Amino acid sequence: MKILVTGAAGFIGMHVAERLLARGDEVVGIDNLNSYYDPALKEARLARLTPHANFRFEKMDIADAAPLMLLFAKEKFDAVINLAAQAGVRYSLENPRAYVASNLTGFVNVLEACRQYPVRHLVYASSSSVYGANQKVPFSESDSVDHPVSLYAATKKSNELMAHTYSHLFNISTTGLRFFTVYGPWGRPDMAYWSFTKKILAGETIPVFNHGQLRRDFTYIDDIVEGIIQVLDRPATPDAEFDRLAPQPATSFAPYRVFNIGNHNPVPLMTFIETLEKVLGKVANKEFLSMQPGDVEATYADTERLQQLCGFAPSTSLEDGLMRFAKWYENYNIS
Repeated sequence: MKILVTGAAGFIGMHVAERLLARGDEVVGIDNLNSYYDPALKEARLARLTPHANFRFEKMDIADAAPLMLLFAKEKFDAVINLAAQAGVRYSLENPRAYVASNLTGFVNVLEACRQYPVRHLVYASSSSVYGANQKVPFSESDSVDHPVSLYAATKKSNELMAHTYSHLFNISTTGLRFFTVYGPWGRPDMAYWSFTKKILAGETIPVFNHGQLRRDFTYIDDIVEGIIQVLDRPATPDAEFDRLAPQPATSFAPYRVFNIGNHNPVPLMTFIETLEKVLGKVANKEFLSMQPGDVEATYADTERLQQLCGFAPSTSLEDGLMRFAKWYENYNIS
């Protein structure tokens, strides 16, 4: 297939593009290479992709509709994996307009392009953040997600609603994937596992929010990519059993659906820190702080629906995943 990967210079985007290329797909990647974090890391990710004969890159912002439409008109994509977004919960408190531009305007531009130049399947990144203030765990796709606690979460919930509208009105097959705390090599410097690693190795103090009383469903990047590929190859179709008198949020009478992709294993923050200390061979200096605005106490994915669809569930252990990240981090910083 010829597949568009938006956010191709991003953490997940690079890994997805590599996997698609390895199996013989033709990949066009776009990214705006913004400075939310060091663009040099994004350039280094792209350097892994650009030598491949079946990969082409164009610097482009999905918030800019005209060039995106021209790209769709020229390439006639079979499928789209939309991973371009302004990420980060805390940054959404500081710069909300960046989230409106990328996550709302940008996403509707992608939907419009898929409307004008139909594709077999649009797969897009949602987030575990949509579960917001929910406290019933594990988080299920059948749960209401109407109480976000950050603008970032609200934009991701909005993406799901927008996708449903286009699936209904224009018969576009769409699948939203709610990622749970993705980590691994080539990751994002603003994520805790990266910043903790950097500070621990430098002998600096790490901030431990909510006095360590947090749990996260850490999901290794290879598992996330496998889930994306498995779903991509199975386009959404209308749910024949959908009941409009008792509607379920994760499926529809339209070709629309939503899945969790998580490790189904919430890890206490202190256990995470202890595991990281173990793989780094160094004890962290810790400063215990109160809860951060926009944060949630726990994430925990119910992955039953994903398993039913494709027989796959993430399984990489936290220690194995952090060991792989630590080895990559050491080499990346030496080079």
